[in-house]
Order: sequence, then structure tokens, then C-alpha cells
Amino acid sequence: MYVAKYLHRGAFYPRTTSLKFTRSRAHMSFSFTRSVTFASFFSSQCTHASSLTRSSLERRRSHRSSSSSNHKRIFIANASHPTEEKEKKTRKKIVVVGAGWGGWGAAKALLESNECEVILLDGLKDPTGKCGQKTASGKPFESGVRGFWKDYPNITHLCTNTLGLREDEVFTEFTRSSFFSPDGLEATAPVFSGADVMQLPSPLGQVFATFDNFKRLPLQDRATMVGLLYAVLDLNRNERVFEKYDRATAHELFTKCGLSERLVEEFLKPTLLVGLFKPPEELSAAVTMELLYYYALAHQDSFDVRWIKSKSIGELIIAPMAEMLMDKYELNVKGGCFAKSLHLDSEKNAIDKVTYFDTTSKREVVIDDVDGVVLALGAKGLKSVVSNSPELARNAPELTAAASLGAIDVVSVRLWLDKYVATDTPANVFSRFPALRGAGGTFFMLDQLQKDTENELWGGQETPKGSVVACDFYNSSAIATLSDEDIVKTLTKDLLPEAVEAFRDAGVVDFCVQRYPQAVSHFSPGSFTKRPPLQTSVPNVVCAGDWVRMGDREFGAKGLCQERAFVSGIEAGNALLLETLGPSRSEGKKHPVIPIRADETQVEIGRAVNATVLGNLEDSLLGPLFFPKDGAFNVFGLR
Repeated sequence: MYVAKYLHRGAFYPRTTSLKFTRSRAHMSFSFTRSVTFASFFSSQCTHASSLTRSSLERRRSHRSSSSSNHKRIFIANASHPTEEKEKKTRKKIVVVGAGWGGWGAAKALLESNECEVILLDGLKDPTGKCGQKTASGKPFESGVRGFWKDYPNITHLCTNTLGLREDEVFTEFTRSSFFSPDGLEATAPVFSGADVMQLPSPLGQVFATFDNFKRLPLQDRATMVGLLYAVLDLNRNERVFEKYDRATAHELFTKCGLSERLVEEFLKPTLLVGLFKPPEELSAAVTMELLYYYALAHQDSFDVRWIKSKSIGELIIAPMAEMLMDKYELNVKGGCFAKSLHLDSEKNAIDKVTYFDTTSKREVVIDDVDGVVLALGAKGLKSVVSNSPELARNAPELTAAASLGAIDVVSVRLWLDKYVATDTPANVFSRFPALRGAGGTFFMLDQLQKDTENELWGGQETPKGSVVACDFYNSSAIATLSDEDIVKTLTKDLLPEAVEAFRDAGVVDFCVQRYPQAVSHFSPGSFTKRPPLQTSVPNVVCAGDWVRMGDREFGAKGLCQERAFVSGIEAGNALLLETLGPSRSEGKKHPVIPIRADETQVEIGRAVNATVLGNLEDSLLGPLFFPKDGAFNVFGLR
């Protein structure tokens, strides 16, 4: 059963960038204020929004008026109306820190309530996505290739319903993907929802769909994965059991479940290195099981994934959303601005001021009369803000705990080649190659994924010469110490041609290497209770991002996930509306959240039976999981 989630595309995104380019390569240092959620973009020049964005916005604007000047005149004429001025004064002033998926979700929820004035702070010069990242030679670059899985209902709804975009204009079709090792092709993941695949209950559907797709891993090793099915049922038996899973490592869980060493080393370990960006001995068993279930085991087609069809996520999705929120709701976006500190009114136990540093004016600015704050930050950014806010640190120990969590380095590379290389699948994983130096690695054939706009991959100013390959390394501390040239050499000599022979004859026309230190959340054993809660001890401060614990607002999307980050932002906005407006005024203002598909019947029954049988037994990890031994039953569990 092919249970891989190759790569999280919403995980590492720099908030500010210092660039120094020389001819065909980029030397960069990054200061992160948000390490989870939507991709950030930096650029030395701003390009026009895509024609897709413009045409979609035109369709959305058509109802407004036949003349933009009429619209402006109406707005100006009404601006000083006493009723409107009174309404503006009663609106709550909310500061959202971080323009990732979580930050944009929060801004959208707050603004669409028509009860809030929102100021969005981000270190990027243009966090709206309209300015795509460019190399020195004018070619596009995006920090990490991110996929959109089957169960991303809220992002899909944003695109098609809110922004009026067509799915086939924004996303590719669902694609197959491949898994390579030094021995060659290891496995291929099909499109599980394809017409040529029999649809069966999970996990039978995945088993039959991938039966012949593993090229080297023996069936007897794959069969040992059945032990994880019990962990799926047992994980959320109760809160105490979940915390015990969290304290255990994924490797310990795999051992206790009887998974073969070959299955772990040749398949699960490289899968986790590109899914949660660490090997199983450094990952929480609970988060690992959440990821495997959500992306592979919940439904036969849970692993089906598609990609952005042209340009970047910022240009195709974030830019039209940002323009809509600025145009319709007067969202105030402050790019190039880093949140420095939050001032706590100790008598009210509420934040009333936010100080930020404006990189353009080179001065600190204070936002007064703040009614609420959304912290859409990763561990590194959160640590910076909390360490400069002593009253907040003293009154919200959960934020200091979250700021203490570790993070993972990422390296992204883009290669422009002098020939086209044919691969069986556009999305691919490197497994067990010594040249990875302990990292997880992926490579994507952008000329296949974005074939309809290939000229744009070359900057639009030169004729395409060959394939364009995006490569990402996770847990990449060792790789990051190499020079740019040596990283490119590692790819072109030791990795790509060992996976696909045709790369051996390809030359590099241009390349770009970027390093992202401490960019991705590390879900280490025991980290769950330290992750930031959606609602904090300071009532008017909420958190957003895919690493946030959502409490009773918990959502089905798990792990490092764009959908989860976006929904956490929406729910953070909903929570802040209730806190700042009160129950009566916030009634009917809550932004809706579309749930993911329900668990299948066999899973629900299994969990109910497990909870009933084990209800009065000690909460040991895996409970009394029984395996035959010497004619009897062997009971085991991690205490």
C-alpha cells in the first residue's frame, strides 16, 4: 500500500529576504517570522499579475458598475456620512501578524464579518502575491513545490466560489508520482480516483490499487504494515492515550506494531523525510499516524494530489484574494514590516498596542487602540515577538513554550536544463541516496506540470531550451553547508541521473539555490502539548497556522498542511470575533468551515469497538494489542 505523502507544500516560507545575486545563482540569507503555512515571495522587481488573475477579477467586478469613476465617486461621497463614520468607530481594530495561509484565513474571516478593521503585517515587501519571486536572470522561482490534496475543501471553495476561478485554470489534473532509490524505481503511486482503478473501502482500495506498483519491496514486508491499522483506531481513544502516542517516537510505534525493518528503512523512513521532514526516530508517533491517516488511509483516494498549473500559488490564488479583501473590505496590508512587540494592558489582561519595524522608513511604528491580535507565526517568529514582549511572556506561558520548539532547515533548487528529460511522473522522491546526507529529497518536472505556460518558466523573454526541474531538500542542515555549485553538482551527478538515466546527458543552463534555515515546524516526540493553542491565556490574542492546537475547533486536515493552516486562520478569526464582539453581536458573523469527508463506516465501527473494549483498561500505548506467541497471546504496550 502506497502510503506516502511526499511533500508538504505549505510548510516553509520566509518572511523576509536579503538577496545578493551574481549572474546565474542567488546567495541569500533569510530572517523568518513565520515558518509554517503559505509560501512567501520575495523579489527585486514586481511583475504584473497573471492574465488568469486579471480575467477572473474582471468577472468578479462586472457587477459593480459600468464606470470605475462612478464607483470611486460613490465611495468618496459616502465617506463622510455620519452613520458610516459611526460604524467605522465601532469596528474592532485587529492586527494579523504573518501573511501565510493562516494569516490570510484570519483576515478573511474577520473582514467578511463587516465588524473589523484589519491590519496585516508581514516582513515581505509585497505579501499579497502579486510580485512573484525572480532570479537575477528574470526567471520565476517559488520556495518549494506544494501540492493540493483531495481533501482540501476550503481552499478549493476559496478558489471556485469566493474568487470565481476555474479549477482547471488554477490546478493541474491529479497526477501520479514515483519513488526512486539507488537501486532504481521503488514504487509508483497511481491516481487512486482514476477510472481504471476499482473503488473499494479503505484500506482495501489502496492495497489493490498498488499491488503491482512496488517494484522491489517484497509482499511479505508490505503486509507487516497491517499493524498500523490498529494504531489508527486507537490513537484518539482518549486524550491521555493520544499524549502517550505523542511521547513515543514513530520508530518505537513501528517496532511495536511489528513492521519489518525493510519496510521502515526502504519506504516509511524516506516517506517521512519528505512528509514531516525528519526520520521516524525523531518524530512524534501521534503526528506521524495523523499524517498517514489523513493523506493515505482515510479513503482510497486520499493521496490523490494536484499542483499549481502556472506561475505560483501567490500569483494565482493569494493575489486575487488579497485584492478582493483590500478592494471590498479595505484590508490594510503593511509589507516590509516586522512585528516587534505586543504591549499588554495588565489591568485588562489584553493587548492594546503593537509595535512593528518598517524596513522602508527604518523606524519603529506603534499601532494604538488594538482590540485583538492574530499571531500567524512559526516557532522562530513567535520567539522573536514573545522575547520582546515581557508582559505577554509572563501572562501567556503557552506562547513561551511554543517558542521553544525546534525547526527544520530546507534547501530549494531550481534547474533550467539544455534538453528535455522525459520522466514517467512529474512528482518524484529520492530515497536512501548517500548524497542526500540524511535529508529527504524531491524533484518535480515543472515543464510537465506547467506545460501550457512553459515560456513563463523561462521568464517569458527567452525561448525554452529544455526541462525545468524544482528540487527540495528537507532536514537539510548538512546539504545547506555545501556551496551552491556543489549542491547543483550533487543533483546533476549523484541524484537525478541515478533516478532517471536521461538526466546524465543534460546540461545546466541556469540555476538558483536558496536556503531556508529553521523554516519548518519539527513535530518531535512530546511536542504536542507545547504547540500553541488557538486561544491563549490573553483573551484577545489567538494563534493560527498548521502547528496550532485547535481544541474544540479541531479540523480533520492534519500535519503540515495548507488546508489546515487556512482553516486554523478562519477559526482564529471566528474566536476573536466572539471575544471582541461578544455573543450577541457576533451572532451570525462566524465564517463557515467546510468539513473534510467523514471517516468511513468500518473505521467508525472499529474505533467505537476499541473504545468500548478498552474503556476500563489502563491507557497504555496500543492498549492490549494481541499477537499470537507460543500458542498464547502476547500483550504489550509502551507505558
